[in-house]
Amino acid sequence: MKVLKYLSQRIYATWCCTWFIAPFVLVYPVQALLIRKQQWYRHAHNMNRVWSSIFLRMFLTPLQVEWRFKFDPKQRYIFTPNHSSYLDIPMMLRSIPGFLNFVGKSSLAKVPLWGKVYGTLYICVDRKSAMSSAKSYIQSKKTLDEGRSLVIFPEGTIAPLAGEELLEFKDGPFKIAIEKQVPVVPVTMPYNQHFMPDVEEVGLKIRRHPLKMIIHEPIETTGMTLQDLPALKERVFQIIQQELTKHNYTKDVNRYSNHQKISAPGQAGV
Repeated sequence: MKVLKYLSQRIYATWCCTWFIAPFVLVYPVQALLIRKQQWYRHAHNMNRVWSSIFLRMFLTPLQVEWRFKFDPKQRYIFTPNHSSYLDIPMMLRSIPGFLNFVGKSSLAKVPLWGKVYGTLYICVDRKSAMSSAKSYIQSKKTLDEGRSLVIFPEGTIAPLAGEELLEFKDGPFKIAIEKQVPVVPVTMPYNQHFMPDVEEVGLKIRRHPLKMIIHEPIETTGMTLQDLPALKERVFQIIQQELTKHNYTKDVNRYSNHQKISAPGQAGV
């Protein structure tokens, strides 16, 4: 049985890697063309959305997106997801409408082929560099001025106990939200780390597991000042942490607590 389980996991991991790579190879020539001119960046972003949608669907695992508010395409938002896996960005790409801008670590821009696309379309930051952090802060505010929404992972990196306990949040996304008076939207992804743990910690490991994203109600910042920043940050932290606790992973059955609520692959929940 152990041998059969090992073989099935290897076959599934190979299947997922194939479907991750193959669509990217197909769309990359188009992306390489689209990132040459800034007016084409939106279309390049949409290609990323198509790529993410294809491979997540072909992972053949249930995926549920639960919206807890009605998305306004004319509104700018700052989405603040927990960070637990390399699946986090593709999940956001697939699920959040509009021409998003991501704030991600600078190492993503060094990934062969994909790094050029990411570094051109989105904001890269080396959190160890004060200059890089300041530059990304300015770029983030400019993004909102251009009418785009932002995705910023407030933990800054993948937590050691990803999906269970959050790291302390950075001030950046909340300071920007208050200064620009735009709503903050907490996002909880409770199971990504079970499907694909942190690659930098354990290497490439893929295990079939249902996926879920909860997009919480926006928190308005109108009228807030920087004195309200600690309370805003704590509120978002508690919303996400409570949702992670609610969806606590049950190891003995290799499922999560509300498995029966999961929809078919690619179908968004209400």
